[in-house]
Amino acid sequence: VTESRSHLEDLHLYATPREQRFRMFASLEFEGQLFMTPYDFIQAVTSDEPKCAKKWRSLSKQELNQILMETPPVWRGSSKLFRNLNEKGVISYTEYLFLLCILTKPHAGFRIAFNMFDTDGNEMVDKKEFLVLQEIFRKKNEKRERKGDEEKRAMLRLQLYGYHTSTNSVLKTEGEDLVPRSYWDTLRRSTSQALFSDLAERADDISSSLSDTTLLIHFFGKKGKAELNFEDFYRFMDNLQTEVLEIEFLSYSNGMNTISEEDFAHILLRYTNVENTASYLENMRCTIPEEKGITFEEFRSFFQFLNNLEDFTIAMQMYNFASRSIGQDEFKRAVYVATGVKLSPHLVNTVFKIFDVDRDDQLSYKEFIGIMKDRLNRGFRGYKPIQRYTTFKSCVRKELYSR
Repeated sequence: VTESRSHLEDLHLYATPREQRFRMFASLEFEGQLFMTPYDFIQAVTSDEPKCAKKWRSLSKQELNQILMETPPVWRGSSKLFRNLNEKGVISYTEYLFLLCILTKPHAGFRIAFNMFDTDGNEMVDKKEFLVLQEIFRKKNEKRERKGDEEKRAMLRLQLYGYHTSTNSVLKTEGEDLVPRSYWDTLRRSTSQALFSDLAERADDISSSLSDTTLLIHFFGKKGKAELNFEDFYRFMDNLQTEVLEIEFLSYSNGMNTISEEDFAHILLRYTNVENTASYLENMRCTIPEEKGITFEEFRSFFQFLNNLEDFTIAMQMYNFASRSIGQDEFKRAVYVATGVKLSPHLVNTVFKIFDVDRDDQLSYKEFIGIMKDRLNRGFRGYKPIQRYTTFKSCVRKELYSR
């Protein structure tokens, strides 16, 4: 039994942009609840829209169990986990939000995330502790629900959370009006509240109302009795960031060891709200006449730096308050001091050529930070497609690769 994508229209007005994107890329349905496959998730964070109009394929209990049987344990995780699983996995809506949080967090934030789940402080996270994620994100979502047809909103809750009506919350209600907008901030705030809740008594009820997923099996085993230590948790998060970056890099490299500076600019600008991207691309073409290429290590280091953008912003604001722009040497130093990431001179030069619109070899706060902050919305907004112009250099690269 399949459900046509035309059904998207019925609940469109009642869904937030995040929910709309999840429903757009999800391809599986079990007992009324929608799930993404690992392939769906990769597509959702690397593509503008699904490659083809999908249908929600309804799974039987036997089919779901068979899919979950092929989930590897956490110690066998790698930066190819999602690609290896491909269509053989299920990811819930709350897990989708959690994975999106991971993609934009610095490595230093991994310990914070682990400690937020570790509510009893024993340096291990069990399945019950992890499942508080379901309640935290559900509770935040209910505060944002759009008013209207209660039947439609109940259908939407069923699709996203697997139940028709709200369950009793495990969280305290004090100060709910102050819940931050960010899902990461909501997780951080609400998990600390859960330390004083009746989580231990309610965890079994939460677990019994939810289906097992690929992440739950991967983290806690087929029986749900295993516990997750920080090293495995860190490795999973680092692998996920690496895997998504590898996929993006390979989609432009055509099998070569580097991508062009122009392709690097395309990838950066597609995460922003910049309207006139052509001017940035033209500026870079004129100022970098000789293509050297960006390696994957350079590519990865830059995105690791962007995940630390908040700390770097503080350093940049000091220059901004002093009404000073920042040169390449100051930029490199500020990046290292604020984030611990070392960027290569060529990468820094490329960034300057992209964003230094007035070509004074200086970056202002507005020229860089103001634009790059949009990147932190990755996965939460629809991508803005950027036309890839065919240039002589790109043609040469393709010709060399074809040989």
